[in-house]
Formats: sequence, structure tokens, C-alpha cells
Amino acid sequence: MPATPAWPPKSLPRLYVAASLAVGVNVALDSGQANYLGNVMRKDVGDEVLLFDGASGEWLARIAAVGKKRMALSIECQTRAAETLPDLVLAFAPVKRAQTDWLVEKATELGVASLQPVMTRRTVAERVKLERLRSIAIEAAEQCGRTLVPHIADPLPLDRFLEGCGKRTLYFADENGGDPVATAFRPGSAAILVGPEGGWTDEERAAVRAAKGAVAVSLGPRILRAETAALAAVTAYMALAGDWR
Repeated sequence: MPATPAWPPKSLPRLYVAASLAVGVNVALDSGQANYLGNVMRKDVGDEVLLFDGASGEWLARIAAVGKKRMALSIECQTRAAETLPDLVLAFAPVKRAQTDWLVEKATELGVASLQPVMTRRTVAERVKLERLRSIAIEAAEQCGRTLVPHIADPLPLDRFLEGCGKRTLYFADENGGDPVATAFRPGSAAILVGPEGGWTDEERAAVRAAKGAVAVSLGPRILRAETAALAAVTAYMALAGDWR
């Protein structure tokens, strides 16, 4: 007996759109997306596309009209409900541009709900280009099948970040050591804080450890680059306390 083919096909193009999606809604793509579908993917009237809006799940759409630098799609049905994510914030000191881009892309793929740049005494990057990082997060969500795009917050100095942690458990990746993640990570609202390339100052380390809800954790015996440490911590959290269990 032949196997039933998967539906919708995984090979369909998948795009994020800012419009609110529902059955019967017509969506006008921007010129970049229209060019991608029409000229790169060679899609035309009648072809199917998967869309998501970052709130309502994933939807099957059909191309209804094609013009120069424009394309209109009609929503036919929902293919997946919005995903449920662990309430996890990754707070990180921005590093060089390429490494920060990579961190945001991979954190999105791993399922982080929110990313918070934190400016520390030894932070290398003086500026954080939020629109660029948001575009990278959208592209990563399109590729990995997410229906929610992680929120990327405005950068905060360390003291303001610590003040705003609220009731979250703050897992502090301290190169000086802490509890093993295998025993420290627990389900629930959490933030993971990873420091800059140059490490924490003594004053910063003391402030983080003194913060309400802070738990210092160790990421093992080896010295990790800042971006590696961030993703190692997220991976461990997802496996031990997140949605990989």
C-alpha cells in the first residue's frame, strides 16, 4: 500500500508576513518577497506558499495575482497552530557583528522566546543594529519551521537588566564556576545571562550573583567563546527544562 504523502509538502516556500492571517484574507507581498517567489522560486498564479505572521500559526496560501514587483496571495487554511515555547530569555553581551548574527540565528532555531542585548563594561560592540538582527531572526524562523519570531529587545545596561528580571530565574553563566547545569536548570520562566568576550569585572559578577533569583551555573571545564557559551546554555536548558524533553 503506498504511503500517504505529507501535506502540505515540506518543499513549499515559507514566508513571514506582518499582516494578520485568517482564512479568506488576501495578502500583498512586499517587493523583496514577490521577487523571491517569482524570480528565484519561479512561482506563479495558482502555486501554494506557506505563511506565518508570528502570532496565529502557519497558513497555506495560494498565489492569486502576479505583477511587476508585486504579488497577491489568498489564505486557504491553517496548517499549524501557533507554537508553545518555554518562557526563556537569552541575555547576551553583543560581540562582533558576524558572531552576533550567528548567535541570533541559532538561538532562533533553538527556540528562544526573546533575546536581550546587555551592555557590560567589556562589551566589544558599541552599537547593536536591531533591524538587522530582527531580519536575521525572521529568516531563521522561516527556515526552521517556527511560527513565532523571537522578540529582540532594545539593549540595556547590566544594572537595568538586573532590575527588570522580575520573577524569572536568572541563570548566570559564570566562568568562575557555579552549579552544574544538569542540576541547576528547572522548568519555568527563566533568563540565561552570558557575558562579553573579555569576561565580567569583579563588580559586575558580584552584582549579578546578588540579584534576586540569580543562580550561577557552570558550562563545563573548557573556556568557551561568548557566542558558544550562549548557545551551549540554551541547548542544555532546552534539553533539561525546555521543550526537548
